[in-house]
Amino acid sequence: MANPAPDMREWGLVPDRELERMVIVSPHLDDAVLGCGRLLARHPGATVVTVYAGRPDEYPTPMTRWDTLAGFDPGDEVLEARREEDAKALAEVGAVPRWLDFVEHQYLERPDWVGPDATNTALEQELRTLDPTAVFLPMGLANPDHVATHDAGMLVRERFTGPAWFCYEDSGYKHIPGLLAWRVAKLFRAAVWPTPAVPSIDAQDTRKRAAIGQYTSQLLALEADWHIGEKLEAPEQVWRLAEPPDGWERLIDDV
Repeated sequence: MANPAPDMREWGLVPDRELERMVIVSPHLDDAVLGCGRLLARHPGATVVTVYAGRPDEYPTPMTRWDTLAGFDPGDEVLEARREEDAKALAEVGAVPRWLDFVEHQYLERPDWVGPDATNTALEQELRTLDPTAVFLPMGLANPDHVATHDAGMLVRERFTGPAWFCYEDSGYKHIPGLLAWRVAKLFRAAVWPTPAVPSIDAQDTRKRAAIGQYTSQLLALEADWHIGEKLEAPEQVWRLAEPPDGWERLIDDV
């Protein structure tokens, strides 16, 4: 007797029970709202864990290009201001911030960049404390901190199998030609079978826009580098990371 056909009706859906204790892992102090603001607005009480929210021992002189675009002046306490913006933004969507103290790459010499080997243990401890039902990682595109956050999260996923795991598309970076396809292909080859998912979201967009509006400094730089205002209409696509259906794993050999 032939195997019964799979029930395709549930594919792509995300049960609300999986989103009861939702954690978004954010590289920087704005990425979670930019990439998942509608999702956060629909599920108040979620937690956002920002990996690179730490203050450097000293800010570079001259100032970094990004901080200059963001309107900061020499002597400004940039990370304090950005944490204040983040707290206000997350309050708009009913989310709770948790800030790790790792320093983002723009403040460090390249040999000192903080990679996944240095961050994954602290991230795992934070996630286990929060006991999430679902974890959302960035796809990890282009920016070294985004890539490192994704890689750290995937290391944690191997050890922490309780929650459902997803990736969200990095705002701005996902429009770089080919990069999103590159990441999806890498995940596919790693047998985590990235599949577009459809969690419930706030379709009105009002609260996401209000949250983004709190990132006063970052909007200046995002507009200068990405024309972000014209791209905020883009859908928020998240991808479930899970084992392939039985018998389908051989498709990996065709990639």
